[in-house]
Amino acid sequence: MAVALEEFNTAPSQEAAALVRACADVDRWVWAIVAGRPYASVDDVTSAAEVVAVPWTDAEIDAALARHPRIGDRPLGAGADAEMSRREQADVASDAQTQAELAAGNAAYEARFGHVFLIRAAGRTAPEILAVLQQRLGNTPEDERQTAARELREIAALRLRGALTR
Repeated sequence: MAVALEEFNTAPSQEAAALVRACADVDRWVWAIVAGRPYASVDDVTSAAEVVAVPWTDAEIDAALARHPRIGDRPLGAGADAEMSRREQADVASDAQTQAELAAGNAAYEARFGHVFLIRAAGRTAPEILAVLQQRLGNTPEDERQTAARELREIAALRLRGALTR
């Protein structure tokens, strides 16, 4: 369901914004990327997305986190962001033991930090994700906020790259 870069560059602003918003629901970020059109390459769009995302405010991080499902959950929505999450988490094992460990880890993380555990799941196995989750439970809230923001930026850039074709 990727859009050609040329289409993105020439699409009405609201259409282009909808594509970008599916990658991360951060209004300032979305409109900065849209305003930067036209882009010469997908790499240019991705680079711009990474630059504009540093730093995201706490409110922007919260907005982006609110649209991310728990790791291990299967997103149910019909929107582009839910489809992206389903693809990203496709390799996360679904056996009962792994699901139970992810659920327990998610609950502990949310109790400690007040938001969903976020990690770039694409290309990672369930054991890797569980190990990182356990390690990050030891972070201070301040360190974890920075880690979550970094993961959000990485996910958003990867999603944007995947949403565009040359």
